[in-house]
Order: sequence, then C-alpha cells, then structure tokens
Amino acid sequence: MKVFTTGQVAKICKVAPRTVSKWFDSGRLKGYRIPGSQDRRIPREYLIKFLKEHGMPLGDLEDEAMAKCLIVAQDQVLIENLKRELPPEKSFKVAVAASGFEAGIQAESFSPDCIIVDFSIGKVEAVQICQNLRRNMEFAEVILIALLPDDGQPMSFDRSAINETFKKPFDARLLAERLQTLVGTKKELV
Repeated sequence: MKVFTTGQVAKICKVAPRTVSKWFDSGRLKGYRIPGSQDRRIPREYLIKFLKEHGMPLGDLEDEAMAKCLIVAQDQVLIENLKRELPPEKSFKVAVAASGFEAGIQAESFSPDCIIVDFSIGKVEAVQICQNLRRNMEFAEVILIALLPDDGQPMSFDRSAINETFKKPFDARLLAERLQTLVGTKKELV
C-alpha cells in the first residue's frame, strides 16, 4: 500500500504543507500519525478519494486511479449509454474512436486498460482491430470486449483475441459492472 507524506500531498495538490496538515487535523483527509512522532501519512486510496470528492485534479495519480476505456463505435446512442454508465465518478475515463485507423491512434496516445469494439462498424474491420491490438505487445494485457449485433446471423471468427462478448442489445449497466470487475483486478480502483 502506497502512502504519502504531507509534503508529497502538498506537491500533488499544489498547496502548502500546512494546508494538508489542516485537512488532516480536521478529519477531511484521512490518514494516520507515525507512533512516537508528529509525522502524518496519507494512504493512496484516501488521497485519491479526497481529490475526487473535492473536484481536484488527480495529476500523476490519474493513470493508476482511473480505468481508461476506449470505445470503438459509430452508434452515438450506444456511445452515450456507455459514457453515462462509465463516468469519472466511478473511476472511468472514456475515449471514442469511429474507425480502425482512429482506434490505433487513440490506443497509442490514450493507453487504455479496456477497449470495447462494436462489431456494427463491420465484422472484418472489428476483427482486424482486435487482432492488430493483440499482435502489439504493448496491448497484450488490454481487456478486449466485443459487442456483437443480434441480427440472427451466427458470427464465426477467431475469438481468442477477445476477453468478453456482449450481444446487442445489452444492458450498459451490466457491461459497466463487468468492466469494473475486470479492470479492478488489474488496477486498484477507488
């Protein structure tokens, strides 16, 4: 468990160490004192929770505190539903790509923990996106979720690159809960 000193917290929050001490002493920022000393220590999870509750930027903690999710889709209703179920308050940061090319660029710059690929963009393109991501060692641990259309046609393709599949229409809340579980095992989401 990572812990921070008041000086480190002050740097992260861009305030004076005395301000952090006041937050601690008033009980707003949880932590503990080192026995036999006046020194305070703030565990990482309490700091992240404090920053979120007070609308403060997470700074360097953002990468480890937020689950980054890339949605590759063109269906605006689907995108809005997923964004609503994956809000920053639930530790999610969402980016959107409309094509395989855009997905590649976004994956490189955004470094997602999870990529949701809507197969409605085209089966060939969707499968290619998944295979290309898996070939790149940088994305070997990224969770890949396929959203398959329920058009009555059986979809046959190599599913080995994909972690999970959801058949459309699906409950966006269930997908969000599943993501919370999958990403939560990799990251300590607060």
